[in-house]
Amino acid sequence: MTDADDPTPPTADAETPAETVTHGVGPWVGEWPDDPRYDPELLAEGDRRNVVDGYRYWSMDAIIADLDAKRHPFHVAIENWQHDMNIGTIVRSANAFLAAEVHIIGKRRWNRRGAMVTDRYQHVRHHEDVAAFAEWARSAGLPVVAVDNVDGSVPVDRADLPEECVLLFGQEGPGLSPDALAAATGVVEITQYGSTRSLNAASAAAVIMYEWCRRWA
Repeated sequence: MTDADDPTPPTADAETPAETVTHGVGPWVGEWPDDPRYDPELLAEGDRRNVVDGYRYWSMDAIIADLDAKRHPFHVAIENWQHDMNIGTIVRSANAFLAAEVHIIGKRRWNRRGAMVTDRYQHVRHHEDVAAFAEWARSAGLPVVAVDNVDGSVPVDRADLPEECVLLFGQEGPGLSPDALAAATGVVEITQYGSTRSLNAASAAAVIMYEWCRRWA
């Protein structure tokens, strides 16, 4: 779950300011449903959150409980040495692809702007350094699949991608640290066809998570 002692403020108290809302639903029309998953405040005022229609009017706790019942067995880990703005977007993708948990390695504080409040629905765990993360993965029995275009990496479409694993991503620019690469049981990359050397870190993470879902979801 999200670190309660992290002083980084969320982007906003609501996912979209009321004056700019263009999506969601208004107050419930008719007799209210007799279902504990529904939030009386949302039923009365409407639900403008960034959630799929099936979760409209549900309380946050009810949504998290439902997600927990069907999360996928892959985890996402991100190195956080430079307060990379991509981390929030990766957390949002992890929510979209229903990752079991997100692991932040390094600095406890991370830039939540790109998460668009999805971190409220996504379990997030912090590790002080790569060694602590590697020990957690070992004790959990999860292989670590690093994602970086370094010598020896295998194109992900031809690589072994275990059903239960941790997908490890690095920082925008420098990629994964040497310690992180050493902690991995395998390294994969995304095949590219243009002139750029690498994809944006958040874009690469979304591609890899989608590939996992294509095989296993």
